[in-house]
Amino acid sequence: MNLRFGYGTNGFANHRLGDALAVLADLGYDGVALTLDHHHLDPYAPGLARRVSGLATRLMELGLSVVIETGARYLLDPRRKHAPTLLHDEREVRLDFLLRAVSIASDLGAEAVSCWSGVRPPAVDAQLAWDRLVDGCARLTEAASKAGVPVGFEPEPGMFVQDLSGWRALHRALGMPRAFGLTLDLGHCRCLEPEPVADCVVAAAPWLVNVQIEDMRRGVHEHLEFGEGEIDFPPVLRALADAGYRGLVGVELPRHSHAAPDVARRSLTFLRAAAGQSGTATDRPAAAPGMRAPGQRRPAGAVPAPEVLRAALAGVDDGGWLDEALRRVAADPSVISRLFPAAARRCGRAEVLPGWTADEAARAVLLAMLPAERAAVQARALYRHGDAAEKRAVLRALPLLPVGASAVELLHDAIRTNDTRLVAAALGPYAAHLDAAAWRQAVVKCVFMGIALSCVDDLDHRADSELAAMLAGVADERHAAGRELPADAAALLARLKAEKGI
Repeated sequence: MNLRFGYGTNGFANHRLGDALAVLADLGYDGVALTLDHHHLDPYAPGLARRVSGLATRLMELGLSVVIETGARYLLDPRRKHAPTLLHDEREVRLDFLLRAVSIASDLGAEAVSCWSGVRPPAVDAQLAWDRLVDGCARLTEAASKAGVPVGFEPEPGMFVQDLSGWRALHRALGMPRAFGLTLDLGHCRCLEPEPVADCVVAAAPWLVNVQIEDMRRGVHEHLEFGEGEIDFPPVLRALADAGYRGLVGVELPRHSHAAPDVARRSLTFLRAAAGQSGTATDRPAAAPGMRAPGQRRPAGAVPAPEVLRAALAGVDDGGWLDEALRRVAADPSVISRLFPAAARRCGRAEVLPGWTADEAARAVLLAMLPAERAAVQARALYRHGDAAEKRAVLRALPLLPVGASAVELLHDAIRTNDTRLVAAALGPYAAHLDAAAWRQAVVKCVFMGIALSCVDDLDHRADSELAAMLAGVADERHAAGRELPADAAALLARLKAEKGI
């Protein structure tokens, strides 16, 4: 799969919009990140419908895709940069602008509308700012959902929501709506996220609707040309491609308008070279959001994202029960203990995704709604007091939860049982937290219990010579008894013998 590169019009502030589009198309860009501003498609100037229609035609002629950006500095207030935001007393002005952006995006066939929180005004306390932000984003998301345009909310250094953790908290507070996605600025990841940029991409992949790219240094929020910062781009681009991201990767250099054509040319040359080094220019099997395609690297916790699970439940949710349940859990996490058992009765047990039944998917989505500080405690309680189906749902949802290795005890408990469903679920992606000895014993237990080894996540990578020796011992015992290893175990043993020289 080829990545699709775009360029932000905020980096062409000295060009007419039509001229900027022509330059970018001639250079070979796939799309444009269009910042609505007084000089580039002013949403408040007369004749908007006519101008939008003409722009849609021009984009089609040039073969350019488009994302709508809403970060104009002085469009709403000539004296205050970026004001008002959704946090200000005059937040309705910002909301009106964002709703106009959604309408324009819909008319242009844009891939997303991108926005951010803004900086909290000193006179607005944190709780009031949060309440205003949640309310504004909810109203925006409702309009965007009706228009069929995803919202890409961007964490921005120095703003009220500045990192991925803050985005996740906002996403949970909104009830994890499908139309509320993530705009990920890769430079921002380098600036302030604790994880490497490529790891940020993997973690964010299920929710990505828009990506911005530039170079940056740790702790300094300054958009730099490629090669002037600290980001190693080939692994980052590889992570995007491996995650199945299909949207634009838009160059974000708003302070380089003085040399826009040259900077845009250098940027595309750099990105194409970096993509070539990463191998992303070759075709890959496509993957659904949150899922792994054949041959892909396995992202940590590669299970369907909560949004994917929730979308799959759209046709089986009993009268909006799940929507209401998610709202209740967001308001009071303790109520999950009463809602969790009801999922089978309210959503049924039909398969809604390969390997996922409706009740299991609903329970995973409910668990993903829990705040980070409650997730581990609630997961353990639901597992201990649940029936087999509820225990299995907890095990399968663990990779979606911010619990680190703190729930690994649940895997040990499941592996000790003789319930094939629990043993299989315990060897999913969260089993990365099992130590090597416990993991090998669990794999061998699968062989004894007749559980298909396809349930073992990352088996090809983790299987080692010690596992081969254990399987060889099982094979000898079975041969002496006149029985054979299951076909998948025999194939694994043969491969390991060949690879490890056993």
